[in-house]
Amino acid sequence: MPAIEHYSFSQLNHFVSHLRGQEKKVHLLFAYNGTGKTRLSMDFRQAGKRFDEDGNVNDRDTLYFNAFTEDLFYWDNDLVNDTERVLRINGDSKFFEGLPELEMENRIRPLLRRYTDFDFFIDYTNWHVIFTREERINEETVRHQFIKVSRGEERLFVWCFFLSIIQLAIDKQEKYNWVKYIYVDDPISSLDDQNAISVAHHLAQMLKSGGNDIRSVISTHHALFFNVLCNEFGSAKKYFVKKASDGYKLKSTTDSPFVYHVSLVQELKKAIEDDRLYTYHFNVLRTILEKAANFHGFNKFSDCMEIDGDDEEKTLHARLVNIMSHGAYSLFEPVEMIEENKEYFKSIFNNYLNNYKFNNILFDEENIGPLA
Repeated sequence: MPAIEHYSFSQLNHFVSHLRGQEKKVHLLFAYNGTGKTRLSMDFRQAGKRFDEDGNVNDRDTLYFNAFTEDLFYWDNDLVNDTERVLRINGDSKFFEGLPELEMENRIRPLLRRYTDFDFFIDYTNWHVIFTREERINEETVRHQFIKVSRGEERLFVWCFFLSIIQLAIDKQEKYNWVKYIYVDDPISSLDDQNAISVAHHLAQMLKSGGNDIRSVISTHHALFFNVLCNEFGSAKKYFVKKASDGYKLKSTTDSPFVYHVSLVQELKKAIEDDRLYTYHFNVLRTILEKAANFHGFNKFSDCMEIDGDDEEKTLHARLVNIMSHGAYSLFEPVEMIEENKEYFKSIFNNYLNNYKFNNILFDEENIGPLA
């Protein structure tokens, strides 16, 4: 088994310096929500800014997509008349600087049609987007205007908006020739697996096109999205990122097996051994079971649950994992499980390990390294 790289950073800015100091064109980061992915993307962007004597930004190098990018778009639901619902754009943001002259509709529309069936119009005077959809009724085509698209469709639109700007940067369009880095953080929330795969593939093809010299960092908590990216970027640096009490842990990972998956299994083993089982560990357990189900061709995570009792006991275990994994449990304010749930948890997890064998070498400290 090849040696696995380990890095520790006491502060985010040290993490940023490490990423910026690498020669690889693409870095892929897998980390669970609450690790600090969005903060990392913002610190990465900030590190690329240059300021004049008055504190104004006079140069920058990072085009980024994260939760803040999405917040530049927000709904006006026309609460008075409930008819003209539009997605407003924060036209004051430098993100949209110079876009009205670049015919963005014609750039976004071909990208959006890969994923959805609605259309749109951008009103740059009022800085909002009007969505439309056509419907066939009684052999006639009816056009519905001012529709409110779903949350997933909205995110796809914003994503395609961003992709069109990436293409401008890759093409060295004058207004975006300052871009040296592209940082993408979790673009696929609210999307189903099919769209997650499409988005990953499309992003990879775009970044690999034209032999451009722009470097990229992509971070995500979505295992399938990360998996597709790893396959697309064979030579990229791939890391599992974990928040620790003294900062951040970074471990390199390869395609098979992913160190992040092994690390999660090791984390649960360690939590059981140390009797420090918290409610959020059910989220981790469900993730492991779901990935096992996907890999082995099952439809439900419960199909990968072995039990000591009868079908009724299996149903109980499945319901427990389902309910407990949907709680709003904080990684920073953990709540310890009650004793009864601890016993259920141990039973489910240990039966999983007995049913799906791992090479014990993978869990040796010299191979996997300390988790926190």
